[in-house]
Amino acid sequence: MNIIEVEKLQKNFGTFQALKGIDLQVKQGEVYGFIGPNGAGKSTTIRTLLGLLKATSGQARIFGKDVWKDAVEIHKKLAYVPADVHLWPNLSGGEVIDIFLRLRDIRDTQNKQEFIERFQLDPTKKCRSYSKGNRQKVALVAAFAAEADLYILDEPTTGLDPLMEKVFQECVLEAKNKGKSVLLSSHILSEVERLCDSVGIIRQGEMIESGRLESLRHLTKMTILVETRKPLKGVKELKGVYEWKIQEGTNHLQIDKNELASLIEFVSKFEVTNLISQPPSLEELFMSHYDTRDNKLRGAKSYE
Repeated sequence: MNIIEVEKLQKNFGTFQALKGIDLQVKQGEVYGFIGPNGAGKSTTIRTLLGLLKATSGQARIFGKDVWKDAVEIHKKLAYVPADVHLWPNLSGGEVIDIFLRLRDIRDTQNKQEFIERFQLDPTKKCRSYSKGNRQKVALVAAFAAEADLYILDEPTTGLDPLMEKVFQECVLEAKNKGKSVLLSSHILSEVERLCDSVGIIRQGEMIESGRLESLRHLTKMTILVETRKPLKGVKELKGVYEWKIQEGTNHLQIDKNELASLIEFVSKFEVTNLISQPPSLEELFMSHYDTRDNKLRGAKSYE
């Protein structure tokens, strides 16, 4: 069952086409990673899903309802955390969390307190005194305490320290195990790789890759580290081998996944003493679309 369904979604701002007919599906109980660089169209997509922007054409549905016409009904079962949280400066963090929960008619203070403690938030301080990370904590506590059916998280860990990032990841996985769905936009590729079942990569308003993360890994090469008693020769001539170098006595190879069996058979002739295979990372998949197609993005490590 699809919780989010987007079909041929287009959004124009005057003559500028921000979204060029994108398709996106998020299933029940799935964590979906939505990634791309600045200006790719992620925020426009999310704002359209939230009913803050009206699509120029195409369809977008959440829980089977139209995101524009039925926004009020959809938001009753949806929790959203933006990248930059703005709070009422004269209220305390605890008061803000209470407001958000009462809007959902939630009175479970024990659940709220649990998340306050996990995120190490001082709820008595005024919001004007909070750092960016603490403002994010307020939004995250309110979202996870709401027990929503769908979480839309747009760069939610911005400003959090590594310990709190780990707590966030635990909360996402707990929500998933309860059958909740998550749309996660993140610039931390390792976070997406750790949490997400499926991934969508958007580039200049177009979805250029999407699907189960494991099924997308075939698009990049595997890294093989191999040590042999006899000097390894002729490996560069093998089909599917793209790179071969020797560092401190270890052969480093890059090879197409479907040629791995042939490589193992070949190197076994040289008396293998150690062999390690490393599957392609999400970063390699991401950079295969950006690093080679747009040189100005070469070496970039974070996107939003």
